[in-house]
Amino acid sequence: MSDAIFNLDAEVRTDLGKGASRRLRREDKVPAILYGADKEPVSLTLAHNKVIQAQEFEAFYSHVLTLNIGGETVEALVKDMQRHPFKPKVTHIDFLRVDKNKEVTTNVPLHFINEDKADSIKIHGGHAEHHMADIVVSCLPGALPEYIEVDLMNVELGQTVHLSDLAMPKGVVSVELAKGESHDLAVVTVKTAKGPSADEAEAEAEAGDSEEATEE
Repeated sequence: MSDAIFNLDAEVRTDLGKGASRRLRREDKVPAILYGADKEPVSLTLAHNKVIQAQEFEAFYSHVLTLNIGGETVEALVKDMQRHPFKPKVTHIDFLRVDKNKEVTTNVPLHFINEDKADSIKIHGGHAEHHMADIVVSCLPGALPEYIEVDLMNVELGQTVHLSDLAMPKGVVSVELAKGESHDLAVVTVKTAKGPSADEAEAEAEAGDSEEATEE
């Protein structure tokens, strides 16, 4: 993965309002805003083609990005990104300015690994039911992971992996779990493959008997 996706050129914009934003979009530019770190918000403009290329990578949403703004570099996170309802277009981005010495709170995606290799699934016919696709974490910007792995290799049938079971990187805390044991939410459960219910089994048996009687 190229570091280029984590570096975006931006320009300060002074022409604000809905009309100005529409004009920018027609020019294949993305209006954006940068805020946070106890500084005044700054309205920005970015090249749409660069944003489209970058947003295809999962890490774009959880990685600390570098914005190059008129000779100044600013580190920021994507806090919100709006898209056109049916066109492949990004219509607006909210960036959160980060301070390397202050913790940030953001969503980090989960990567479920060894799902196809776990005995409970491969041999015993279970299936993984995912309860969440990402988690909210808190950490210093330099410790922010691109994703967190959930290893299913040794998860048995009927077993549930909770937040407390995740191997969190050093310095990274689950915001939900930090609230207490009652917030130890389920992440994924390996469930037994669902067989036919008693009613379904009885119906199948009756259908079989009916077919045999007809043949006789």
